[in-house]
Amino acid sequence: MDKDRIEGSATEIKGKIKEVAGKVLGDAKLESEGKADQAAGKIQNAVGGVKDTLKGK
Repeated sequence: MDKDRIEGSATEIKGKIKEVAGKVLGDAKLESEGKADQAAGKIQNAVGGVKDTLKGK
């Protein structure tokens, strides 16, 4: 498994936590940061998947 996939998954989880915390606290900025982190994590995870595919793993 490529390190990009691991880091991407971690970023997605962090983003989900931020999003939920933002909703609970009524903090729109924190909620939007969480959504942005999730999107970035998904992209990084996809890049890692492509790298794994190219390596044949």
